[in-house]
Amino acid sequence: MRILITGATGFVGGHLVDHLRAVGGHNLFGLGRLGSESRVPGVEHHAAELADTPRLEEILRAIRPDWLIHLAGYANTGRSFREPGPCWADNLDGTRSLYSAIESSGSRPRILFVSTGLIYGDPLPGAPPFDERAELRPGSPYAASKAAADLLSYQQSRHPGLDIVRVRLFNQIGPRQSPDYAVANFARQIAAVEAGQLDRIETGDLSAERDLTDIRDIVVAFRMLLERGIAGEAYNAGRGRTWSMRDVLHRLVALANVRVDVVEKPDPNRKADAAVTRVDARKLVEATGWRPRFELDDTLRDILDWWRAEARAI
Repeated sequence: MRILITGATGFVGGHLVDHLRAVGGHNLFGLGRLGSESRVPGVEHHAAELADTPRLEEILRAIRPDWLIHLAGYANTGRSFREPGPCWADNLDGTRSLYSAIESSGSRPRILFVSTGLIYGDPLPGAPPFDERAELRPGSPYAASKAAADLLSYQQSRHPGLDIVRVRLFNQIGPRQSPDYAVANFARQIAAVEAGQLDRIETGDLSAERDLTDIRDIVVAFRMLLERGIAGEAYNAGRGRTWSMRDVLHRLVALANVRVDVVEKPDPNRKADAAVTRVDARKLVEATGWRPRFELDDTLRDILDWWRAEARAI
């Protein structure tokens, strides 16, 4: 199988490559931005901007992928309020350019468009967990741009008939994640306290509740959807239960080798998406048989161990 991954050098892309290499039998290709020095072992890298449709078409003609996983784009929710233009350009215009290049290239790969559960926004009082039929009520430029690209992906599956499956991710966590994300940031600070580099950790508001799934489970769902998903359909990917960020932090602190003092400093100016995210992922389970393997505490231990190694390297 010839597999092209846009955004292969990112957090999700790196774990996807790890999984596909472990499965074996695939030729892996990555698409990254011009000027990027990032490389993933075992992946043949190509450079292009998503807006450059002719260059994308050239790459697609050369690779002729059987599968294409579209991960590339703008992914910072908080920063999208300050940078809505680049956010929309990457997530909507870039996706449209990619689909145009696919159609023009004459290749017909099976495509996995990776969306986000943030397109559902805040749950209404008393509402059930979000399933794929829920109204889209995005609360940030990031979520709105992904919602638009999600709908574009559906439209493109109708006309010109591209073979696109959509997956909507909720909160994925794991080793190697950027400290821009809460769980990774908690673990980074705890490792720094253990190494004597900090005397306490600071957090923002810890009241939010999140559906948390190990990224190593999520990338298995990607492969299963490429194998068994129905073109044009959307599938939620999540565990189906939530934890408060305060509970997650307490679990991480309990894994620490030293006493860890926590200072909570909510930012009144911080804009956030949903305070609570609950997902109904039965459609994914019924279509593929997917089940998460990693328990939360095991994932948290692996994340903390990774940051401990990073702290020792300083």
